[in-house]
Parts: sequence; structure tokens; C-alpha cells
Amino acid sequence: LGKVVKLESAIKYREEDLNNARILVEQYPADDPDTEMNLACLDYKDGDYDKALERFNNATSIMGYQPELAYSIALCHYRKKEYPQALKFITDIVNRELGVGMVTEGVDLRSVGNTMKLHETSLVEALNLKFAVEYKLKNFAAAQEALTDMPPRTEEELDAVTLHNQALIGIDKNPADCFAKLQYLLSQNPFPPETFANLLLLYCKYEYYDLAADVLAENTHLTFKYLTQYQYDYLDAVINLQTTPDEAYAKFDAMANDQLNELRSLTKRVQEIRQSNDETAARKAVEAFDETLELYLPILMSQAKIYWDKCDYARVERIFSEHDIWKLNVAHTLFMQEQKFKEAAGFYEPIVSKNFVNLLEVSAIILANLCVCYIMTNQNEEVYHLFYAEELMRKVEREEEDARELDECRKTFHVCIINLVIGTLYCSKGNFEFGISRVIKAMEPQERKLGTDTWYYTKRCLLATIGKDFIV
Repeated sequence: LGKVVKLESAIKYREEDLNNARILVEQYPADDPDTEMNLACLDYKDGDYDKALERFNNATSIMGYQPELAYSIALCHYRKKEYPQALKFITDIVNRELGVGMVTEGVDLRSVGNTMKLHETSLVEALNLKFAVEYKLKNFAAAQEALTDMPPRTEEELDAVTLHNQALIGIDKNPADCFAKLQYLLSQNPFPPETFANLLLLYCKYEYYDLAADVLAENTHLTFKYLTQYQYDYLDAVINLQTTPDEAYAKFDAMANDQLNELRSLTKRVQEIRQSNDETAARKAVEAFDETLELYLPILMSQAKIYWDKCDYARVERIFSEHDIWKLNVAHTLFMQEQKFKEAAGFYEPIVSKNFVNLLEVSAIILANLCVCYIMTNQNEEVYHLFYAEELMRKVEREEEDARELDECRKTFHVCIINLVIGTLYCSKGNFEFGISRVIKAMEPQERKLGTDTWYYTKRCLLATIGKDFIV
């Protein structure tokens, strides 16, 4: 009878009938160690992460160390945004279990398979959770490393979460492959709940608005289950922006006002809590503020893009404020106006200075634009700015050389992009001889620098030169 009740509770849990699942779990024998663990899982599903964490810790005290319980505790800490604690438990699992699959006993080294032993270690789950933590913290190199540390499996053997995470981390290198993986996951049951929203948001990020609209239309049954109201409203506005920009802007405006009201309320609450010296409450209030700010920023950027596309840069500039992401967009906006290079440099410089010890962590286009700002400022005002541009380029070049010494296969395009941008600038000003020399330099050596994107910009300069009947 006990086994039947357990099976029924598992079925109800899988069907997300949590109330009946809890009723069945509470019918387990009083001394059954699975009771506490299963109630913890139900508390987690209900979003009560504090209670779930307490129960998982109790279960560990009763049953001793188990990788599955350690992973569950780490997951609760992750949901509570207690990332150091989550990483502590993840590290414990990885250090104990990473040897699984290292001794293959004649099995193809490219895959250890999906063995029961691998499943029992919770190693794959732990490394995927580490990926989630590092990705959330924007430590993308560490996130990639978490996936690389997994025991080798063929793509057909990958679990849904690993496939989803591979798609996220690889989107910049191979968007088509990543979209294919996310689309494939949508056809599976179950799939990671974040898949639906991430596919739609990435389609919009890469401006595949028609594809995003098709996915929404073809999967209406997923919309209410996997999208929050905010996500749906935002995606709806972004997609409709292509056909009815005024209506889209009005929707963005309404969403922005909602988030601004919430931000004002949270700001007041943070100030009140800090006066009471309640550090825990203050931390939670600040986290709530940051989460709301993260919801507000995409709306603001989308509103700004409407005016950016209309080349109404003055309006874009007025929209922005003091947030780091806003500052970067202010810099881009000033840069595009061509008469405000000195002001643009003032916004780019803090971003570069913050990462000066590792410039390869800075977006190449930021470095390129800053160099252009220095060059253009030099032409108009101060000679020493050109020296700054040359010094910056030399430092980036040294960092690329150091990176190649550590990893000969690593491709870095920072110097390439900087030279392409500068070359394009000089070509646009009519100085084709110097401009083309920079473009050619950008492509050296060709086996490391020539790619689809770099050739596109190189080709533009070469065609412009031909169009001017200019022979270098």
C-alpha cells in the first residue's frame, strides 16, 4: 500500500496537482525518510524556498549526505539569490563526483552515456545550476566552463537543461544553431520552463520579429503557462513596433509608468528600512528594487530605439539617465551625432577604466568608438588625445597576444574591429589611402581575423574605394 501511495503522489506531482500530491505524501508512514524530502519538493514548487530549504536540511540530517539533497539545497539558495551558498554546495557535489565517467573502460571517450551512476551523482544538475549562477552574475566565461566540465556526452544524449544552456551561451557565435536547439526543446515534454520566453526574447534581440510572432501564434497554449504578464506585454509591444510604432510606444509608456511607480515605492521603502537598521529587510528591499529596475530598463531601451531609428538622437539623449547601461547608450547616441565626440568619450572612458586590467572583457565596439573619439577630438582640439588612442590600441594588442599564448585556438577580434572602425572612419572622410591600409591591417593574419562579419565591413570599404575610382 505504501508503494502505491508513493506512486500516486509522484504522478500528482508530475501533473502539478500539488494539493493532492501533498495530501498523499502526508499519508506516508511516520518513520518514512522520504516524507520530509517530498514535502520539501512540494514547498519548493509552491515557491516557499525558506521552508523547502529547512526541510531539505532536515532530510540530510535524517538520511545523511546525498548528492540529490545537496543539489536541492543549492537550488533553494539559488532561488533565494544566495549565490555564494549555492556555489558552496555545487562545489561540494562537483569535487566528490567529477571523477564519474573519467574511467571509461573501453567506452568511446567522446561519451560516457546517460548511465544510472551518472544520474545518481547529480553532477550534471549541479553543473547546470553553476551555469545558471554564473550566467546570472554575467560571468560568462565561468558559465561556459561549467558546461565544459560536464562528463562528455553526444548531443543526442544531452538532457534538456544542458541543451538549453548550450543554446544560451552559444547564441553570439552561432545564432541559427541555438535557435534550432530552443525550437527543438519546445517540441519535447517536458522542457525547461525558461525555453519559451528565451526563444521569443532572442528572436526579438536579433530582430527576427516575424519568427517571434509565429512562435507566439503557434503556441498559444504555452503563453499563459510560461510567460508572465510583463513578458507578454513587452514581447507584444516589440513585435507590433514594426507595424504600429505609435501603439507600441504607448504600450511601452504604460509599462514604464507601472515600473516607475514601483521603483518610487521601493525607493521609499528602502530608505525607511535603512533607518530601522534591519539589514536583512534592507537587503531584500534592495534586491526587489534591482529586480524592478531590470524590468524597467528593457522598456526604456525599446522606447529609445524608436527615436534612434528615426535619427532623433536629441530625444534619445533626454530619455537616458545615470544607470550604467543608460550611460553606454548615451555614449553611443552622442557618438552617432558626430559633433559630440569629446562628450561621448566622457561616457565611454569610465566603462573602459573599470576593466582596464582586462580590456578583452570590454566590448570591442566600445574600445573602437573610444579610439575614434580620441582621433576626432585630436583633429579639433588637443593633440595628446591621439596618443591615448595609440596607447589603448597597443594595450589591447598585447592582451590579445597574451591570450593566444594561453590558448592558440582562441580567436580574438578586438584589434581587428578597432582597425576596421578606424579604417571605415577615414574612408568615410575621403582619406581612402590611410583608411584602406587600416582595413587591410585589421585582416592580418587572415586565418584568424577573416570571418563573415569582418569581411562584411571590409567589403564595404573596398567597394567605396572602387566607387570613388581610387587606386591604392
